[in-house]
Order: sequence, then structure tokens, then C-alpha cells
Amino acid sequence: MIAREGDRLVVRGRLTIETVPALFAAGLQHLTSEDLLVDFSAVEAVDSAAVSLLLGWKRGVQRGQHELRVTGLPDDLLSLARLYGVADLLPRQAA
Repeated sequence: MIAREGDRLVVRGRLTIETVPALFAAGLQHLTSEDLLVDFSAVEAVDSAAVSLLLGWKRGVQRGQHELRVTGLPDDLLSLARLYGVADLLPRQAA
């Protein structure tokens, strides 16, 4: 689930192959129109689809000349990104 809270999008629940397609579309609608911070601290579980979600959002946002800022990326997601050799391609976490 994605919820808009002020100048941020909060992602909650599971980022898995079952949930990512709908989350991708919903998030991209917000992210291509303005710069928002995406908060992943309420994510409960991830699989490789979560890595794809982030990379897809990053591409979509860049096309619209915006920046994808993230916070609270789960360790499991970062571990998967390192395993696949794409950790350097993920959006940088906001301080």
C-alpha cells in the first residue's frame, strides 16, 4: 500500500511479486509529477520484485526530470540489490 502523507509517500506492507505491479503504477503517478520523499520504513517483507520497483521508479522519475529520494530501505532489499550487482543503481537514501 502507498499513502501520501504531506511531501512524502509512505510504502507499507509487502513488496513482492504479487503486490509490486499495482504499487509501481500507483507510485509512478505521484512521482512523475513532483519530487517526493518515499519512505520504506513500514515495509514488512521484500523479494526481488522490490528491487525492480525501485529501479523502475527511478527510470520513470528521471524521464520527468525529477529526483527519486528514498528513506528507510529495508536491509533485505539492499542485500538483494547487492546480490544482483545493482546496489549502485538504487536511488540514494535521504539523510
